Amino acid sequence: MRKGAIFDVDGTLLDSMSIWEDAGARYLKSLGAEPEENLGKILYPMTIEEAAAYLKKQYHLEWEASRIAQGILDTVKEYYYREAPLKPGVKEALQKLQKKGVGITAATSGNREHIEAAFQRLGIAGYFQKIFTSSEVGVGKSNPLIYQEAAKFLGTEPEETYVFEDVLYAIQTAKKAGFHTVGIYDQYSARDTEKIKLEAEFYIESMEYASEILENL
Repeated sequence: MRKGAIFDVDGTLLDSMSIWEDAGARYLKSLGAEPEENLGKILYPMTIEEAAAYLKKQYHLEWEASRIAQGILDTVKEYYYREAPLKPGVKEALQKLQKKGVGITAATSGNREHIEAAFQRLGIAGYFQKIFTSSEVGVGKSNPLIYQEAAKFLGTEPEETYVFEDVLYAIQTAKKAGFHTVGIYDQYSARDTEKIKLEAEFYIESMEYASEILENL
C-alpha cells in the first residue's frame, strides 16, 4: 500500500514563526528607527495593511502606507531567502521517508516563492514532490481541500496519508477529513499543546523523535 506524508511548513519544518512578530521591528531598524519593546505583539494580530498604518502613524514615517507594507513584506522575503532555519530532525526524517518510498508534499499557508527559496537554501527541496499553497488552492486550512489535493496528487487515500502540523485548527481539519495526524510542538502554538495532544493521533516534541511514526509509514 502506497503511503503519503503531507507537511506544514512554518512551525513544522521551518523554525520560522518568529518573523511574523519580528518583521515590523526589523523593518524599522533598517530605517534607523528604534522599535518599541512590545511591537511584535502589537502587530502580530494585524493585517499587513493595518500594521503599515500603525507604523506610519506611530513612527511618523513619511512614506505611504502601501510602501511601508511592501517594506515589511520585503523584510519577510529576505528572512526566508537568507535566514529561516530548519527545525531539528527534519532532514533526517525526510531522508527516512524517501528511502521508504513514501510520497512527500508540503501544504503551506505561506508564500510559494519564499518557501521554495528556503527549501533550496536548506537542501530539502528534492524531497518534496510538490508544494501546495492555500492561496493557490483558494481556501485556508480550516477547509481540508489543501490536504485532499495533496493526497490526490500523491495517489493516496486519507487513511493512507499522514499530515504533520503544529497548529490545532489545522490538525482538527485534517483529522475530520480522515487523515492520520501528527502534532508537532512549536513555541508559537504552545498554548494549545494539551489540546493538540488530545486531537492528534500522534504527538512529538520535535522531528528528532519521529522514528516510531516514520516506521509505521
